[in-house]
Amino acid sequence: MSEVSGLGLLTWVYPPGLVDRVVAACGRAEQRKRLLPARLVVYFVLGLALFSPAPYLEVMRHLVEGLRGLGLLGDWRLPAKSSLFRARQRLGCEPLRVLFATTARPMATEATPGGFWRGLRLLTVDGTCWDVADTPANEAAFGRPGNGRSPDKSAFPQVRMVCLVESGTHLVLDAELAGCRTGEVTLVGRLPRSCGPGQLVLADRAFLGMPLWRAFAATGADLLWRVPANRVLPMDRLLRDGSWLSRIHAATDAAHTDPVTVRVLAYQLTGTGQAVQEGYRLVTTLLDARRYPARQPAALYHERWEVESVLAELKTRQRGAQVVLVSKTPDGVLQQLWAHLLVHRALRELMARTAATQRLDPDRLSFTETLRAARRSVTVTPGSFSP
Repeated sequence: MSEVSGLGLLTWVYPPGLVDRVVAACGRAEQRKRLLPARLVVYFVLGLALFSPAPYLEVMRHLVEGLRGLGLLGDWRLPAKSSLFRARQRLGCEPLRVLFATTARPMATEATPGGFWRGLRLLTVDGTCWDVADTPANEAAFGRPGNGRSPDKSAFPQVRMVCLVESGTHLVLDAELAGCRTGEVTLVGRLPRSCGPGQLVLADRAFLGMPLWRAFAATGADLLWRVPANRVLPMDRLLRDGSWLSRIHAATDAAHTDPVTVRVLAYQLTGTGQAVQEGYRLVTTLLDARRYPARQPAALYHERWEVESVLAELKTRQRGAQVVLVSKTPDGVLQQLWAHLLVHRALRELMARTAATQRLDPDRLSFTETLRAARRSVTVTPGSFSP
């Protein structure tokens, strides 16, 4: 693992040539030679995410120390903190967003534990919010959650993020960012662009609505989503395994003239220690009870919780528990968030490849230990990076 850890890991997953092309495509390539060229600033922003919440100059020292030890720095000198601020502003968030979109791709194979079920790649959607610096600009751009029981608002503005995650590898395949005033369902509605045939998308009950269901199903992907407790699902036909065919309608379809046929799976969780066992209902596009007996997709639904682990990796282990993103401008905040997604992807890609070579479940590898190894080795593995 050491030969591709740290900055070597970043340049392995995001080669300098690719970074240069993305920077140029976004119109951020410099017209004159600078102490902080755009390529260096991209890796610096990634370094801020890798070493979060370390301060600017400490991160830059980590990035260049290996080069200094190899005599590759020449007359290059460590810039002032104010220069790093301005360099981040010149770069903006767009190159980081495009770099993520360019490199995000699934990695699970049929041999990856938890990666596939019955030939279908397992994906999950979910969302979360990030606290960001309390500035007028951030509040205006992103909003600040209110307290429904009082006029008070939360301490920080928040950015809402939704993700499409590959369950077997924990790789984020797509993401959308917006202010907290934009609902999760609205943002998730942009993720079907990354779905298609041969996939099974899992989602919680908050997302079960006709526009979203139709959008994902139209891609050719299959769906397995939990149903809200108050949702009425009439039994049109009882199937041999106890599941049944039903219809769901849009809220605007009062006459029920445009239904979608779904299969309903109902079950209870046992062994949870609760006095009253919690009942679950799922709806799915997998209508064939012979090919997909009800017990199997019901048992599979627990894979949805893999996305919670991904969000914990991003927000608690990588960013740091209760750390507030420090950027004082909306563009800087988005830049930080895309950098966190890029670093998480690099770490998870390394873990997926390591697990595959050792024939292990990626879940058997420690994300925290991988992160620590990357941080430790950054000064001794400069990779092909150069200021």
